Amino acid sequence: MSYHQPVMLQECLEGLQLREGGVYVDLTFGGGGHSRAILSALCGGRLFGFDQDDDARKQAEHIDDTRFQFVQANFRYLKRYLKLYGVQQVDGILADLGVSSHQLDEAERGFSTRFNAVLDMRMDQQGSLTAKEVLNTYSEKDLHRLLGQFGEVRNARTLAGALVAARTNQPFEQIDELKAVVNRFAPKGKEYKYQAQVFQALRIEVNDELRALEEALEQSAEVLAEGGRLVVMSYHSLEDRLVKNFMAKGKFRGEMEKDFYGNMIRPLVPVTRKPVEAGEEEIATNSRARSAKLRIAEKV
Repeated sequence: MSYHQPVMLQECLEGLQLREGGVYVDLTFGGGGHSRAILSALCGGRLFGFDQDDDARKQAEHIDDTRFQFVQANFRYLKRYLKLYGVQQVDGILADLGVSSHQLDEAERGFSTRFNAVLDMRMDQQGSLTAKEVLNTYSEKDLHRLLGQFGEVRNARTLAGALVAARTNQPFEQIDELKAVVNRFAPKGKEYKYQAQVFQALRIEVNDELRALEEALEQSAEVLAEGGRLVVMSYHSLEDRLVKNFMAKGKFRGEMEKDFYGNMIRPLVPVTRKPVEAGEEEIATNSRARSAKLRIAEKV
């Protein structure tokens, strides 16, 4: 728990509706908080924990349970690895999206604005693309696109131009160098939020997070058994919108499709109309819970 304090732990377990002898997947193992809770509550069965981060693999080594299998891979490869282990269907899938507390607290990973470090932001440390490379090689047009689309930065075009101008004098290496440019365009009193938006945009680009999430959601619907549950917790509107649309409409964009008889074509049915949110008591002890939205859907 010191590695990463899981958000809405009890709500996640209740959402999964664990079945005796069931097969479950934790798509975002992280520090293993949710996985340990699932194993404690699960009678028999199996649990697969996915995570591409090598630090997560080290945490998984502390779980001594024959029912547990750690998979060091991006969750976009869900079907591939389940097939490798001879699993065709599962009874529940959990995803706690975003950056773990541990990743934010490890200065050298470059995820947090609190520390000065090399601009990295890779969740898979074997990956080739870093935030430094994005900042130093992307065109002004592409920087404008990702800042506006992934960070929802209001003056994205202006900031993109300033970043390109700054790197011509000296390529970006450290977080503080980026913050020095970013802070010139941040609204007064909202510097931290503005920095967070820029960091979010870079992190999503480096890790291809939104496309990976779409692939994982589609595969989750395919491998879930009838009556199985998909439980997803997101922390910003871009992720939550994808999850909400997929659960409600079976697609990420556009209107819901219907068959000849007017029946909705979708693999999942939302269990709750609105997302579940953390209570004030949990938020007081874990600030990360403040922005969390938990959505639950069932395979039909």
